[in-house]
Amino acid sequence: MRTTDNNGGRRLSEFANIEEKIADLTHIGNRSLIELQQENPDLLIFPHSFGYYHDDVEKPVIFGLDNEKLTTQNLMGFVGRNNTQLSIASRFANSDDKDYFIHYMLQKVFSINLLDFDQTPNKDNIWDFLLYLFPSHLKKACSQGIYKAYRIEKYNDSNIKGAIDVKRHLVQNNPFMGKVSYTTREHSYDNPITQLIRHTIEHIKIHPFGNGLLTHDSEMRDIVSRFIFITNKHYNKNVRQKVINANLKSISHPYFTEYTALQKLCLNILKHEKITFGKEKNKVYGLLFDGAWLWEEYLNTILKDDFIHPENKTGKHRFYLFKSESDSKVFQTIYPDFISKRINERPVLVGDAKYIPLQQKSFSSESERATSIYYKTIAYMYRFNSRNGFLLFPNPVGNFCENNSILETNGHLRKIGLGIPKNSENFKEFKKLIEENEIILKKSLTQIF
Repeated sequence: MRTTDNNGGRRLSEFANIEEKIADLTHIGNRSLIELQQENPDLLIFPHSFGYYHDDVEKPVIFGLDNEKLTTQNLMGFVGRNNTQLSIASRFANSDDKDYFIHYMLQKVFSINLLDFDQTPNKDNIWDFLLYLFPSHLKKACSQGIYKAYRIEKYNDSNIKGAIDVKRHLVQNNPFMGKVSYTTREHSYDNPITQLIRHTIEHIKIHPFGNGLLTHDSEMRDIVSRFIFITNKHYNKNVRQKVINANLKSISHPYFTEYTALQKLCLNILKHEKITFGKEKNKVYGLLFDGAWLWEEYLNTILKDDFIHPENKTGKHRFYLFKSESDSKVFQTIYPDFISKRINERPVLVGDAKYIPLQQKSFSSESERATSIYYKTIAYMYRFNSRNGFLLFPNPVGNFCENNSILETNGHLRKIGLGIPKNSENFKEFKKLIEENEIILKKSLTQIF
């Protein structure tokens, strides 16, 4: 089954053999994401901190379902249960094998540049998205150093420095020639975690665009070389399942905190075929990305030179809405998506990222949507004494700019759409066209200053 994000409600009758799949769809649809994830560890949703980033207009379900329609929101990816599998492409994809937009955003957000990348029709290529996450997770982990752990080493020499292994000694040293078999417990860089990372590296190498991920910058090349070097002694491609089993328990280390997420990612990369094809009965599995989060982070890669991008999760660039007149304490934390860097000068620009089709005039029949789309940005404008606000959205029919005056004020709220190419023959052409549109978008914003 295939559909797109924000599909507006697709009739169930349009899907083939829907009668056979409705029970599985009912188990997934209209259910809280938090509840589904707790029950189904093989359902992966990025970002992990989903609640911090998703757009206010998005409902926290994978899709809505009633007797007639299946309605998607901002999640893109793949979800399944038993023999029912639903692929949710971006609404800017013109076919199954040309969903270039989500690949482009992921590459930008995770600082990957695959010039020769191109998709091939494959029902499982949604799992390729996991590979995009590997370089950034690996770099974050390595910023804390190479993971060290104790491991048991076996020796047979004359420099005894551990417990003698009598049984092995009798087998290996008969007749006695001066050597003794013994074991030691050593702090080593070669351990189950680093072996897991090495197996993941070797798995990625054989992927069609895997080498591009592992060699796209000098830092990544150096890190990969280090892991190959430190794990060479015990690396054996035939014991991959044993290494996976040794890492099923999540690590918890007071210093190497970034390795917890890296360990989970490596397991998911190595296990994805088992997840898809060896699935347990009635378990939900899949890989999904929050389009609103991805769109916001992608825009930040374009606008970071001129705009601050406050971070909800880390608290970076936190602002407050109120100050108490009684004790001068500030309260009510706010995080505008974008605010111009020259905040102490005028004019100040305040912007919001919206992964929804804003080229239409209004959402009069959906007051809740209007509140979260327009009114929040206007409140931010008032807070920063700004007369200029903007909403950035992806537009399927070229770049778009519409200036709306706020009645009986000097304020203006602009809708600015980034044109998303829909008919590119290949990824290289798509990349060229969207980069041209990014330049136009930046010019639209500089004209407001």
